[in-house]
Amino acid sequence: MQRVTNCILVVDQQILMLKKPRRNWYVAPGGKMEQGEHIKESVKREFKEETGLTLIDPKINGIFTFIIRDEEKVVQEWMLFTFYCENYEGKQLDFCREGELEWVSIEEAVLKPMAEGDRKIFEHAIKSDEILYGTFTYTSDYNLLAASLDPR
Repeated sequence: MQRVTNCILVVDQQILMLKKPRRNWYVAPGGKMEQGEHIKESVKREFKEETGLTLIDPKINGIFTFIIRDEEKVVQEWMLFTFYCENYEGKQLDFCREGELEWVSIEEAVLKPMAEGDRKIFEHAIKSDEILYGTFTYTSDYNLLAASLDPR
């Protein structure tokens, strides 16, 4: 099972988002964990690789399972560990090979095109520092079939 970390960085009521070229969907910067790496090391490394910024004291905000189905068959499954952070150091990259980096107002962020499960994650991170647990089930073309969240 693939393990992924990402971070929602909020500074001055703005969120740093990454627009991915494949679907033009917005995500929080992050990526795959390396073997033997713990999740906080991973989120700091991945965030820096994609943005050039070093997160200062990111906090876990959500732990999720993502399931991709082709009819009744599970074709992919991964875990996502989402962090929240309000402080960073460094200079933002001018170019990110993963997509376009963009600072977006908190209000605008949840209106951007994105996977519906990601929208729920962003909405939670903006409103709560409580850890959200959940499972999102999608079709193979990323239409949300079901979401189970705790707390709701």
